[in-house]
This record gives sequence, structure tokens and C-alpha cells, in this order.
Amino acid sequence: MEFINREYELDYLRRSYDQEKSQFIVLYGKRRVGKTSLVKEFTRGVPHVYFLADKATEKDQLQAISERVALLYGDEFLLSRGFGNWYEFFRYLKGKGRVVVVIDEFPFLIEANRAIPSIFQKGWDEELKDSDVYLVLLGSSIGMMESEVLDYKSPLFGRRTGQMLVHPLDYWHAKKFFPEVPADQFMYTYAMLGGTPAYLLQFDPRAGLWENLVQRMLVPEAYLFSEPEFILREELREPRNYFAILRAISMGKTRASEIINETGFEKNVISKYLSVLTELRIIRREVPVTEKSFEKSKRGIYVMDDNFFRFWFSFVFPNKSFIEERELDYLVEKKIKPRLDIFTSFTFEDVCRSYLKKGFLEGLRFQQVGRWWSKDAEVDLVGLNEEENEIIFGEVKWSVNQVGTDILAELKRKAGLVEWGGAGRKESFALFSRSGFTADLVRVAAEEGVYLRSLDEIAAA
Repeated sequence: MEFINREYELDYLRRSYDQEKSQFIVLYGKRRVGKTSLVKEFTRGVPHVYFLADKATEKDQLQAISERVALLYGDEFLLSRGFGNWYEFFRYLKGKGRVVVVIDEFPFLIEANRAIPSIFQKGWDEELKDSDVYLVLLGSSIGMMESEVLDYKSPLFGRRTGQMLVHPLDYWHAKKFFPEVPADQFMYTYAMLGGTPAYLLQFDPRAGLWENLVQRMLVPEAYLFSEPEFILREELREPRNYFAILRAISMGKTRASEIINETGFEKNVISKYLSVLTELRIIRREVPVTEKSFEKSKRGIYVMDDNFFRFWFSFVFPNKSFIEERELDYLVEKKIKPRLDIFTSFTFEDVCRSYLKKGFLEGLRFQQVGRWWSKDAEVDLVGLNEEENEIIFGEVKWSVNQVGTDILAELKRKAGLVEWGGAGRKESFALFSRSGFTADLVRVAAEEGVYLRSLDEIAAA
């Protein structure tokens, strides 16, 4: 299949490779996000060693990487003998000229030997720093990569020449997996799967939404059916407790107090679990965009930061008994279809906020884009430009009905409740709609300079 997106990441890797000096690149991101595909695309056509670490012993790992190196250089002696230790590995590479060395799932090496960060620090300082080696360390355990490789307390701190957190694909690049699917239908797919390439590849672009959902997620044999459980059991020591928290958040229990009441866990325990899930990029903490201090804000809530996990915990996990009994028609018709539009509306809001962040709206740029809420009102989209004292308010509607002037009037009312920028702030308004706008709203918007964007216009950005 065609390699989709990652133009920026590929360009960065290729530019740093062309500098013809040693490089130490740290590349990390959540599982299935496409890190391995990215480095394999990058190393195509250049001398390289790709090694995928696993849970084997350190001795076995050394033997395996020895074989990869020996095959690259046709070294029969190394193939039969192998490296005795990592320092032999570093010294061998030092004299081999320009070569890319990729060690995938580096945290597994650390699990086999906790001294690995110190060993690689010494190997880099004494052997590779002044060589032509282009070293890439990959990892799916974001917390371990940040603490053991990137953190200032790590022996490897200060050695890297670059680092990159690989994010899931946004709506527009994910859409390239389904080029013929209409924008509104793909929004449902994106709400179910998010931008993780491995998940997008599970759905067949030629099949319908419901056929894909049933065959690729709602049967016990399907890859997507057990994927969240596999990831959480791989990453966490107490997966059952995390399941309870994620289920609570997927039910709309977004405040810490609500999660505590739903799960029955103690406050200090919840704080630890929420921190871990945030590190894994499964959930995120949000505060109203106008808050001055993210960390100190008492108005923070927790929401799912992964569309696929949000869908799975909303519709698959709580309905496993129906799935095991193969009562899939009932599950789809009675449990999923009635709630899918409300579920997808939150994804549409995220896409519209991304649309504004990327400057797609008339090239306007805002330093901060997010939601705003108080006990009295909520605004789907607010963008702030402190330098220009400029604020934009947006309303997002995932409805089969056209948006009318009443929605604009309500948005203006709520804007008056938002305290930011003082009396002299410059205000603008934007409406985003799945199904377009009434003639009256189009006329008023033209007169007042209100931005209107339909789903088709958003998708075409």
C-alpha cells in the first residue's frame, strides 16, 4: 500500500541524514501509530540495520543484532561468533562509514538490562559520537522513553541530536485511506478508529461502515476486538483498574470526583492511574482555554484522547456478552446506531478545532485553540491571539438539519460570558455544520463577516 502522510517526519529524517555526521535520533509514540513504517520508508535504499527488540534475554538480543549486522556486511566471522557485549557492537559500527542503525522497541532492551541507558551513553560518547553512524532509538512505551532516554536524569540526556513524538494521523491524512468514501461517512469511521494507521488498515474502503464494524471489530476473532485489552495488559500492571477508569470516562464521568464516585477508588490512587493513562496518550486533561494556569486550574476534566479507545470502551467493552453470544444485529441496531451521531459529534468538534489550529480558516492563526465552559454555558471552539487581543468563537453542529440564525444568536450570547481580553478585544464568529446553512444565516453571515464552513469544505482543506 502507498505510504501515507508523514511528509514532515520523513523530511526531517532525510535532512538530518544528509548532514553526513553522527546522529542520535529518538523516535517514539503510542503503539500502532506507524513508527516502524516511517523508519522503513526512511531507510529504503540506504545502508541500514533494523533490529526489533523483544522480551528475550540480553544475550539473545545481542546475538540477534549481531546477525543483522553480519548480514549487512557479509561478515561470516561475526555471523558465527556474534558480539560478546554492546561495546563490541559500538566499536564495530564506528569504522563502517555511513549507516543507519535502527533499534525498535528500545524499552525491551532496558527491561532485559537496566544498565542499558548507561551502556549506550558510554558507547555513544566513546565510539559513535565522532563516527558516521545514524542511530535511531524507537519506543512505544512513551513513559519509559521519556524517563529513560529523554529525561534529564537519564544517562542519555544531552546525547540525542533530535527527537520526535509520532502522533496519530489527523482527519485529512487519515481520509487518504478511504479516498472514495463521502466526508460524512468517513467521519463515522474516524470517530471509531481515530488516526492510527494500523486500525485504519483493518477497515476495507470498499465495504460499508456497518459491514466493516461488525466483521472487523464486533466478532471475537477480529484484531480490533481485543486490541485495547492487549495494549493495556502489555503496558500496565493492574489493567482491571484502568479498565474501570476508562469505562467511567467513556460514560461521561470526566471530573476526578465523578471518576472516584464511579469506580470507588481512593483519590491518591485515581491520581496515579490518571497520570499513567495521560502518559500513554489514551486520555488527556482539558481546562477551559482561557484559564491562565493549566496545572493549577480546578476546572480540569479528563476526556479520551484516542478515538478508537473511546469507541471501544463506549460500545464494545460494555457489550461483550452480546458479542460472545453473536447477538450482533441487536447490538448494532439497539446499542450503537441510536448513539452513534451523538458520539461522532464530539469527533467533529475535535476536527473543527484542528481545522482552526492549522490555519485553514482564512489563514487565521491563534496561539491557543480549545473549548470553554462554565457552570452556565459551553462554547465548542474558542481561539485566542494574545498579541492581537483577538478571540474567535465557534459552534459545531453534527446534525442533518441546516444551521440557522438562532445558533449564531446563541453563540453571541455565550461569547458575552467569556471573560478574556477586556472591553477592547476583537471578536469574530465561526459556525461549522455537517449539513450546511439556511439562506437567512448565509445572508447575515455575509453582512457581519461570520465564517461559515460546511463539512465538505472542511474535508477539502
